[in-house]
Amino acid sequence: MPSVAERFKKNENSIIIKGNFADIKELLNERGVGRVDGVLLDIGVSSHQLDTPERGFSFHEDAPLDMRMSQSGQSAEDLVNGLSCDELKKIIFEYGEEKYAPAIARGIVAEREKGRITSTLQLAEIIKSNVPQRVRRDGHPARKTFQAIRIAVNRELEALERGLDGAFELLGSGGRLAVITFHSLEDRLVKRKMAGWYQGCTCPKDFPVCVCGNTPKAVPVTKKPVCANETELALNPRARSAKLRICEKI
Repeated sequence: MPSVAERFKKNENSIIIKGNFADIKELLNERGVGRVDGVLLDIGVSSHQLDTPERGFSFHEDAPLDMRMSQSGQSAEDLVNGLSCDELKKIIFEYGEEKYAPAIARGIVAEREKGRITSTLQLAEIIKSNVPQRVRRDGHPARKTFQAIRIAVNRELEALERGLDGAFELLGSGGRLAVITFHSLEDRLVKRKMAGWYQGCTCPKDFPVCVCGNTPKAVPVTKKPVCANETELALNPRARSAKLRICEKI
């Protein structure tokens, strides 16, 4: 698969910037860009990362327990072997929305007492052995926990919040922000952030006049999220969970 730089090397209107989209405002300001007409944020791990076993994102292939998008900083192995049982439980429950988080966290802690947990399949087997038998028949039982650990490793929700704020600040009047999310935690954050921009006066209803001075900063372009149709799903099954939300800055 060609790299982004290779794919766009003949496009004179493209500039490839390596960085965290959480820093979008600073990255563009450094290049003399203070205003833009539109921003598209495609959130989450890429298919290339998922399909490259050695990156450690997949529970289907045996690989080092990494999960770092930038390949720098703390890895999934560091978190799995270094966090307390309560910290692991919190991450798995909040970021994976996994109701068996307590049992999975206890299982991880018990297993690492025998030796360091270093591979994806090793972790997947620990998760599998600490959930009820019926759960193992409903898709892979490691999916939610792997998602949770990946989010924690890359601090994805913090990056998303900063990225949304930075992108919105960059927009000129009439500029549009489009965001594609792939799981409910991301989508709820985007929905909440956009709802805040749509909101006008926040004074109590019994106030005779507005004293807060708050006015809407944006209007929705799509009142409901746009989802993939059957044609797109046939070509790209991973789009099944994707949701697109768009707002326009006033």
